[in-house]
Amino acid sequence: MKISEKVKSYHEKMFPEYKSIFAETDPEFIELFDNFAFDEVVNQDDLDGKTRFMAILATLIGCQGVEEYKVMLGAALNFGVTPVEIKEIVYQSVAYLGIGRVFPFLKATNEILVEKGVSLPLEGQSTTTAQTRLEKGEQAQIDIFGEGMRGFANAGNPQTRHINKWLVDNCFGDYYTRKGLDLKQREMITFCFLAAQGGCEPQLISHAKANMRIGNDKQFLIKVVSQCLPYIGYPRSLNALRCVEEAAK
Repeated sequence: MKISEKVKSYHEKMFPEYKSIFAETDPEFIELFDNFAFDEVVNQDDLDGKTRFMAILATLIGCQGVEEYKVMLGAALNFGVTPVEIKEIVYQSVAYLGIGRVFPFLKATNEILVEKGVSLPLEGQSTTTAQTRLEKGEQAQIDIFGEGMRGFANAGNPQTRHINKWLVDNCFGDYYTRKGLDLKQREMITFCFLAAQGGCEPQLISHAKANMRIGNDKQFLIKVVSQCLPYIGYPRSLNALRCVEEAAK
């Protein structure tokens, strides 16, 4: 087996004039992986390159693949993902993974962007204030999940109702209302965070439904899972596809 010409062309677009050290130390593995990930997988469907790399970055954060994330961040920039979009992916991941798992990715993102000549901090993207975050967070939930989310901040067990409020004002009010990504992109990356970390199947089904509700249909989600499979493996990919099927019912 040799690395295909399609792989060479795609690899050059991702990493111009770069040659992996693994090509020297692990040539058989590189042939297997590159021919699969950068030919068979990327040519499976018509998902555009920018969307593919946004999904890959979110997936790598979800599965804690920080070293691969560092590599693929540069490729994402080469495929048109902007620094603002990258930062928004990282920021939003905190709501789904927590800062304990996201901190290394925020640090790596800043280091790489500075190396690429990007001046930090980037332009602010917030659209809410302390006074409006709850109201706008609720509206974002309603826009995504439907009218059933109205009043969610004050619903449920009084002992845990504060968590519902935090979901509204923090998860949705602080993050989903920001500029830089639209709601369809934000729901896609949330789907990737959940699929990649595993053990979140109820939430994954819920967000698969939300994706479909706002226009990221079943076939789109299958494409996203397919393109991220090389980065999270078959078990979590198959679980994600099962959740998509469940949501579609």
